[in-house]
Amino acid sequence: MLLVSIATGTFGYMLIEDYSVLDSFYMTILIVSTVGFSEVSPLSDDGKLFTSLYMMFNLAIFAYIISVFSRYIFEGEFQKIFTTFIYNKKTKKVNNHVIVVGYGRTGAKTCDELLKSQQQFILIENNPEVLRYLPDPPRFQIIKEDATREDVLIKARIEHATSLICTLPSDADNMIICITAKGINPNLNIIARASEESAEKKLYRAGANKVVKPFAIGGIHMAHLITQPYVIEFLEILTGIKEQDLQLEEFMFNELKEEFKNKTIKELDIRMNTGATVIGVKDPNRGFLFDPNSDTVIKRGDVLIVLGSRESLKKFQMYCV
Repeated sequence: MLLVSIATGTFGYMLIEDYSVLDSFYMTILIVSTVGFSEVSPLSDDGKLFTSLYMMFNLAIFAYIISVFSRYIFEGEFQKIFTTFIYNKKTKKVNNHVIVVGYGRTGAKTCDELLKSQQQFILIENNPEVLRYLPDPPRFQIIKEDATREDVLIKARIEHATSLICTLPSDADNMIICITAKGINPNLNIIARASEESAEKKLYRAGANKVVKPFAIGGIHMAHLITQPYVIEFLEILTGIKEQDLQLEEFMFNELKEEFKNKTIKELDIRMNTGATVIGVKDPNRGFLFDPNSDTVIKRGDVLIVLGSRESLKKFQMYCV
């Protein structure tokens, strides 16, 4: 609007007053800036009329600019822009992170759980209707673009990510993202949502490591609430659905201090020292060992599944680097 105003004033004075280009530009800037120096030369009646209308036009522009700046200041637009800039700057530095695609009902819950676990992640979402429900200011990094595009996944530093969670309602979009992501980062752990039963095998073929069917899981859960209510109640406590001081945590072999590696559970004496209990061990060769005996050796590649209160799991950190 300012550029149009300056161009209009310059050409107007050239045509009406026969000023030179420099003099016309000078008169225009005097009016636009509201400085108020004297005219280059006395104005004609047509020139006075043009100048009066031109002043009113520029006052309208000035009022509009003030209103825009006021909105940015009082409605927090500057803060939003600054926050977005900071998050985009942080995105360029993230490594070993999780990428979540979609902020629908499934995606929002996924983000909440990742926040609780203090897991670094980036959300990709471009649906304006869904974006309205994002927390303000956001507590995580957001890329407001289409995740089916390769350049957007690269922008989210997918080559440096450890996992990708696809929660879009469209199975076709989830497949495209799986194929594209796996092509960029073959070691990426991909968890995809399947809305249709027939999409499960296709998602696995597209590169997904795990496929989750929310409706099937919901149906099984509701049935078990009737057939095994106390088992489900216990599982809800473990997964954090019910607020109680009991949690499950996993600890990798390489997280342990050197003096605690290649020791038996009896030698570690975890229950006595922390109050937590080792309820399972993930062996890279034999798979899961539930309720391992005290002579089980914790060796390279193993993962400890530990159950305990927040306090006991905090004490377990004495075993970790």
